Amino acid sequence: MKKKLSIAASCLLAVSVALAGCSGNNGNSGESAGASAPASGAASNGSSEPVTIRIFAQQGTDQDLATNTFTKLVEEKLNVKFEWTTVPQDGAAEKRQISLASGDYPDMYLLIPWVDQFSQTDLVRYSSQGVIVPLNDLIDKYAPNIKAVLDSTPYYKAMNTAPDGNIYGLTQLSECYHCSYPNKMWLNTKWLEQLNLKMPTTTDEFRDVLRAFKTQDPNGNGAADEVPLSGSTETFGVHVIPFLMNGFIYNDDRTYLTLNDGKVDLAANKPEWKEGLAYIKSMYDEGLIDPGAFTQTAEAYQKIGENADAQLLGAGAGMHPAIFVNTAEGNRYGNDYNPIAPLTGPHGSYASFNYPISAGASFVLTNKASEETRIAAIKVMDYIFTDEGMKLGTYGPENLGWRLPAEGEIALDDSVEPSFATIPLKDGEQPRNDAWGSMGQFNDSKAFRGAQVSAADIYSPSGYERRLFQATQLYDGKQPAEVFPHWAVWIDPSVADEASMMQTNIRNYIDQNALQFITGNKSLDKDWDAYVKGFDGLNLQGYLDIMQQSVDVSTINQ
Repeated sequence: MKKKLSIAASCLLAVSVALAGCSGNNGNSGESAGASAPASGAASNGSSEPVTIRIFAQQGTDQDLATNTFTKLVEEKLNVKFEWTTVPQDGAAEKRQISLASGDYPDMYLLIPWVDQFSQTDLVRYSSQGVIVPLNDLIDKYAPNIKAVLDSTPYYKAMNTAPDGNIYGLTQLSECYHCSYPNKMWLNTKWLEQLNLKMPTTTDEFRDVLRAFKTQDPNGNGAADEVPLSGSTETFGVHVIPFLMNGFIYNDDRTYLTLNDGKVDLAANKPEWKEGLAYIKSMYDEGLIDPGAFTQTAEAYQKIGENADAQLLGAGAGMHPAIFVNTAEGNRYGNDYNPIAPLTGPHGSYASFNYPISAGASFVLTNKASEETRIAAIKVMDYIFTDEGMKLGTYGPENLGWRLPAEGEIALDDSVEPSFATIPLKDGEQPRNDAWGSMGQFNDSKAFRGAQVSAADIYSPSGYERRLFQATQLYDGKQPAEVFPHWAVWIDPSVADEASMMQTNIRNYIDQNALQFITGNKSLDKDWDAYVKGFDGLNLQGYLDIMQQSVDVSTINQ
């Protein structure tokens, strides 16, 4: 690796998600944030006739993109005419593939990444076939806002730059800070205070707290019904193992890969991993970990957190507490759960880190687009990257979907002036067809999110994002100096399918064996060596070699 991937704390404040839908202000906009009906201009060829752009997009059930308010605003402002091919979100990936295979595909794809988008392998394959076209020159000449974001955000540029130096598409920049450290733990501090316990800081202290929760009847109902620790298996950030394992060895449960001096390796076959499993097993054997944490759905997890008869949950794994407990106004238990900092164990104190951006592209241009269409399309995207474009495109018109801050309101990042506040729908109010929502959320930067109004009271619904922001500060910077950059590695298409299969098999093998070791179906004393040897049959070394090659050619190192 040409250069270590060092993730400084200042860069880490950069990361994001759609879960809490927050925002702020970026400094790249040349537009007035308050504009509501921009004047139309000449087309990219100087003509007064609008340039037609044929777009393939995913359309929600509460949207009509053809008549959408933001659609009409962009058409008028940039003198374009959109012709939409829309598909429902269900089955969107298959429909995109069908459109490409038919040969009758559009000028442009504009997608929602959490529904479906082009993978990095797709980009390399389709660009080699001439189906999708590079954007470099278009960005340099016609997209100053996009160019500014790429130049100022190295990891984002690396995600979007193929090994040959070309940008074949853009994924959305989503810098949700709290999403960058998904594997958090939330402790019932009401119980902690009742039992006169201090916040645990080590793996041993955490086990002692869970023992107290199990044996000292903190819910006061006289029954031994407390669930000291639980989680779920659905999505990332709700698994109990990563938070506990990070006191022994760094656990990125997306890949289980580590990076040391540029060398890719696996965490889950190391002696420290075995020690971590032994620690987790010891708590499982004592009944401190809910067996359902390894099998249950999110709905079952929340039933424990929201049990009506008595509060049951002592500690819950989750990116944020609303996953397992109601945090709305007037909630029963939601305000009782507060974050624990990463625990110090025998071999350190780590926090799982991830840029919550999907590598690939949700915007591409195809060879069906004429030169003037390509210019017009990149100008549309450049507008979406502005502060004005983000507010209007994501939330809708001013004073309907968002408003200017009132006197005395503060930004999520209280070191900056607030830029805007969102206006949630009222109870019973139907969604308005006035924004592109997630489809237009391309520059949800740290600055944009940080300048959004957030209430000072972190336990109020309007202060929830601040609650998550403050919680994440406990985790910020606790990841290793080098983290495997899965968001910025481009796998050779000739081995991409093989690598994907290897990754799935290896992940499943790790997960299944971890559960067997923790529950006692396998013995750490007798079966560990066979477990480690089992990676040979999965061609672990071949997989690591592919990942190493991908890291070595990644533009994150250039």
